[in-house]
Amino acid sequence: MTQRIIFSFLMSLVLSFLMSAWVTYLNLGFVDTFVQRWMQAWLMAWPAAAIISFVFGPAVNRTSLLLTRLVIRR
Repeated sequence: MTQRIIFSFLMSLVLSFLMSAWVTYLNLGFVDTFVQRWMQAWLMAWPAAAIISFVFGPAVNRTSLLLTRLVIRR
């Protein structure tokens, strides 16, 4: 369980950090307040991403294992 919590924490941090940068850039372009708005978006996105990662992580892992087995059989 500890590893799952740490993984969810780190994966959600990285993913929400990069995705919020991308979406902020797409919506605003690189404006003077880009970093401030990006950080605001990231701080709102990270908790949601952490919960989603923790809740759906096991199902996504099982699905990826299943798909891997199907691809390897070919």
